[in-house]
Amino acid sequence: MKHFNAFLSLLLIIALVYYSFYGLMPKYDEDEVKLATEFSVDRALIPLEKIAKTPHYLGSQGHADVRKFLLSELRKLGLEPHIQEGFSLNPQSKTLNKPTNIAARIKGTEDGKTLLLLSHYDSALVPSFGASDAGTGVVAILESVRAYLASGKKPKNDIIILFTDAEEIGLDGAKLFVNEHPWAKNVGLILNFEARGTSGPSNMILETNGGNSQLVKEFIKANPEFPVASSLMYSVYKMLPNDTDSTIFREDGDIDSFFFAFIDSHFNYHTANDSMYHLDWNSLMHQGSYLLPLIHYFANADLSNIKSETDDVYLNFPLLKMISYPFSWILPMLILASFIFIFLIFYGVKKGRISGRAIAKGFIPFSVSLISCGLIGFFGWKLILALYPQYAEIQQGFTYNGHWYIAFFVLLSLAIVFSVYKKFITKFNEPSIYVAPLFFWLLINLAVFIILKGAAFFIIPVFFGLLSFFVMIRQERPNLLAMTFLAVPSIFIFAPLIQFFPVGLGLKMLVISCVFTVLLFGLMLPVFAYYKWKNIVSALCFILAISFFIVAHSKSDFTEERRKPTSLVYYKDADSEKSFWLTYDKEIDEWTEQYLGKSPSNNTLDLAEVPYSKYGFNYSYAAEAPKKNIPDFEVVIENDTLINNLRNVTLIIVPKRNVNKIDLYSEKNTSFNSLKFNGKEMPISSLSKDYRGTKNPALINYYVSPKDSLKVEFSVEKDASISFKVMEYSFDLMDNPEFDIIKRPEYAMPKPFVITDAVVVKRTFNVDSLKKKTVDSLSINPEIILNNE
Repeated sequence: MKHFNAFLSLLLIIALVYYSFYGLMPKYDEDEVKLATEFSVDRALIPLEKIAKTPHYLGSQGHADVRKFLLSELRKLGLEPHIQEGFSLNPQSKTLNKPTNIAARIKGTEDGKTLLLLSHYDSALVPSFGASDAGTGVVAILESVRAYLASGKKPKNDIIILFTDAEEIGLDGAKLFVNEHPWAKNVGLILNFEARGTSGPSNMILETNGGNSQLVKEFIKANPEFPVASSLMYSVYKMLPNDTDSTIFREDGDIDSFFFAFIDSHFNYHTANDSMYHLDWNSLMHQGSYLLPLIHYFANADLSNIKSETDDVYLNFPLLKMISYPFSWILPMLILASFIFIFLIFYGVKKGRISGRAIAKGFIPFSVSLISCGLIGFFGWKLILALYPQYAEIQQGFTYNGHWYIAFFVLLSLAIVFSVYKKFITKFNEPSIYVAPLFFWLLINLAVFIILKGAAFFIIPVFFGLLSFFVMIRQERPNLLAMTFLAVPSIFIFAPLIQFFPVGLGLKMLVISCVFTVLLFGLMLPVFAYYKWKNIVSALCFILAISFFIVAHSKSDFTEERRKPTSLVYYKDADSEKSFWLTYDKEIDEWTEQYLGKSPSNNTLDLAEVPYSKYGFNYSYAAEAPKKNIPDFEVVIENDTLINNLRNVTLIIVPKRNVNKIDLYSEKNTSFNSLKFNGKEMPISSLSKDYRGTKNPALINYYVSPKDSLKVEFSVEKDASISFKVMEYSFDLMDNPEFDIIKRPEYAMPKPFVITDAVVVKRTFNVDSLKKKTVDSLSINPEIILNNE
């Protein structure tokens, strides 16, 4: 019977681990018929298919087509949408562009604060179809608004539907709205929908300048069916090199947001694989399961009363949905747990169930397991990267077979820890052995209190562990099924976290998965310590681990399903009249070899100014390219005057071809007294600041809308020498008539996060060498110049 209970407990643990993932999100049922007042995935997919038909980054034809389509969809809902267009400059990202936001309004019956429903409609600059990012956010709003209006309810608060533009470039549409649109002044709360992958549960994250306690309470009252949220998530989110439109609303408008995003299948993020084919419809359903009840609740809530000065610890939990309590409870709970821990040790010693020698012995297996598994996680992933150098092409840091690697490292850690503990646990010393993991968990919670209060819910499983500790002291052979139920909070809270860290932060975080596996095992010693067949479980875990590694190996190559990110750039140096092929790829394949050769030069550091990219990547290889007739820009000096010993210059950089981006650099590190781009002032202090931890040496990164030019106004000391470097980019290498680029093989796609498939022209000029010109003296369409006014 004891062996049977042990076996049942193991099956129950496996089932609980499975449910801790399976129960996070709703499941799409193609046969289920949704009422008109309910969110329907099937109905949402109809506009999504049209949105994700082609790439639609700012300046592309697809971008204009999607904008026109969304305006028509909002009109079908009986709304009167309008567009907001204007230049927007983000000093942090140094981006400038002309976003075109789409806004509509549902009038409320009262004059309270406004609820804003937010997503962005532009796709990433690499030819990405934007089905998830953020097509799912757009259609979740369209379908939820349709369902809300179908209910016939009249909201007390006005509801704004806002589809921002240029989010992928620098959050510039949000900046334009919050700083220049009159509707922004009365916004009380934002519901923002995003994606950083193509699958997985949607995580709720808060964006607030103050405390979160009132926001958390209101979210719980809104009662979404499948909340996935914890105060730890926002702490981790702030560590990522990611911002959203919600960040701009918080920083520039002090407006709080609930931000929802699914982040799994991260390898598809910003790639051509962000398509309808790769989208998990369950993730879209999860977005809708949040939005519709939140609209119903916040349409009538007091949005002027959601700010607070205090913070809450919060987390989702099956059946209970959400748990929260104030930060002020963290220290008392930690002190209480510590006192109970010390009391139980003395109680166990008095009962003769615990000894100092056995306690000391218990620290050995736990420390050995923690250190060995941590080292395996850290160096094991580095070894895998060395064995599979092709993984370096996947800049997101999460490979196509990433989940198989997570399973491999977790099971390998379990194999190690079961084997180690088999050698140290003897009959009747189980309570003493349990002291070490409880002590470590109390230390972890002390560190959490000092450093990362958002993770303070870690103390909850510790209290259940202390209850298990009491039972172990009282009973020589506890009921393992009962002890398994006491371990439920540990499983539900920590099992998803073991996967969350590498999924959210990349496979370099497998070390955290390994460490958390040992820590969770330690909390569950009241069950595992009594297994007589630890070696058998260890062997099974090892066999399964090897099996998962074999599966990962079988999926390590690039195929039509798992496409290799590749890059190719044509670079023309107009100063030296030389041209080159460039690539970011670490390995030359059969496609790039056609242009760069089998042994291209890797000495590219001084060849070209690398455009700013999210992860700071540089060109890898270069090879000379044939000269092509690629016209460069014209420079118009509109003004050059001396006032109070300051030289004031206005010049206009006018493209002579259809360019998508212009980067402007100061060649001689000129000290500017003032700088304006297309009428928008750039704070001088922003020029030297890093953005997302990466240095951007440009003065401005200007993303060009059709028929736009770049107007630069600046003042310098009168004797300053002024030279600029301009990098012009057009994203048309693949279909430019000057080239005959062979289509990529089916196993390849454009590399994300960098400018690729582009024609680049670099030219420097000195202001003093240019004569003042008028538009009439140049072969330039005046509309191109005047359009930036």
